[in-house]
Amino acid sequence: MTANFRLVTTFCLSLSLLTATATVADEPFRPELGKFPPEEKAKAYQGQLVFVDHANRRGSLRFTGGELFHSTAPCPFALLPYGMVRFHGAPADLRDIPLGTMLHGRFYLPPDPQLSSVPVVTQPSVTHPGENHAILLEDEPSFCLREGKVWKLKEVESMRNLQGMIVASREPIEGSLEPKDNSEGKEGEQRMSIDAATVFWRGREKLGLEDLIAEGLWPAEGKKSLGGQAVYLAIAWKPAGHWERRVGNRLHVSDIWLDETAMQRATQHQIKVHQELIRSRWMPAWVDSVEYGKFGSATVTATLFGGMDPSLYTDFQQGIKGQVAASETNLKHQYGTVRHSLVANSGSILDVMKQDKEVPLGSSGIQIRMEVNQIIEGIRPGRIVRIRPINWPDDAVPREEYTEGHPEERFPSPDIFPKYGRIGLN
Repeated sequence: MTANFRLVTTFCLSLSLLTATATVADEPFRPELGKFPPEEKAKAYQGQLVFVDHANRRGSLRFTGGELFHSTAPCPFALLPYGMVRFHGAPADLRDIPLGTMLHGRFYLPPDPQLSSVPVVTQPSVTHPGENHAILLEDEPSFCLREGKVWKLKEVESMRNLQGMIVASREPIEGSLEPKDNSEGKEGEQRMSIDAATVFWRGREKLGLEDLIAEGLWPAEGKKSLGGQAVYLAIAWKPAGHWERRVGNRLHVSDIWLDETAMQRATQHQIKVHQELIRSRWMPAWVDSVEYGKFGSATVTATLFGGMDPSLYTDFQQGIKGQVAASETNLKHQYGTVRHSLVANSGSILDVMKQDKEVPLGSSGIQIRMEVNQIIEGIRPGRIVRIRPINWPDDAVPREEYTEGHPEERFPSPDIFPKYGRIGLN
């Protein structure tokens, strides 16, 4: 894998995160409303995605820890308004990630426990931490691309019925900076399962284990050294059918990208998927200030949230028309029975300002000043909004993605999550 491909993954995450030098705080941290939290206060956890409520930006993760994985109860989580998701090295939405995927995440305490859309943890543990609001969730390829790492395949053992095992280790890419002592992903060799459903991506090809066996690259039965071949892996977990801890907690490989071209193609496809989603739902932001004018007009200054493809930010240009609409903390539009432009404020983008100093995680570092013809309650300092350049689509969003202002939709109840009896949740 060359250094050139890593450039395509440097979208709009904070510069400090991309250097892989973030430290993990010992004390839990509760973000303040209207402020991006310090990156160094985030807690890092890994877990398997087992449930998704994409419309409310929440779900459940089975966190890794000391228990047998099959008996670990899922832990509910919610994305912060500025929380980012990455899949295949590109921006993503929760709806894009297959259930069962192992994810890396950075988490904080709920900003406001009384308004949390997931249960508040009252008795934290390794597998149910109190920090259950995510600022970043990313799959294994995204994590490796950001940290400058690859998986080195050491050995494969094939068995009957297209079942097998690989031995691999996550290592820095040659020529990249060595990770610091506090960086994630420093474990040694891992023994992971593969099967007939594992997909192998090579250039423009989509292959199965049987194809590699037919080409003589992997054995039909027995072991073969792979000599440290550099690949990217999509990692999941599935029940192994055994009670032993060493087997029950073993990870499974769902996809293997065998070369740089294959990984690039996956990344580029996901970029397009997310671009289309954001253009149809509009860019999320929060309001920094409002300067009131005459007859209800105002000038709104807002910070665009981070984690998007750069092309989306470049669509915001000084002098063009735009619209801003009230949103909720889970990024749902407040109204949208017909389409959200009908309740949006229209006006001109007066200025697009890029922050020179270090950009906090969750922020794009881009502020826009927009003059609107009227101001509504949902567009006040500290509130979440959705903004579009006028050339973005003006489509009606699905019913589950707007609230019509109803309190039960604005503040979704956490009661849908089971408490499994033994877990300290409110």
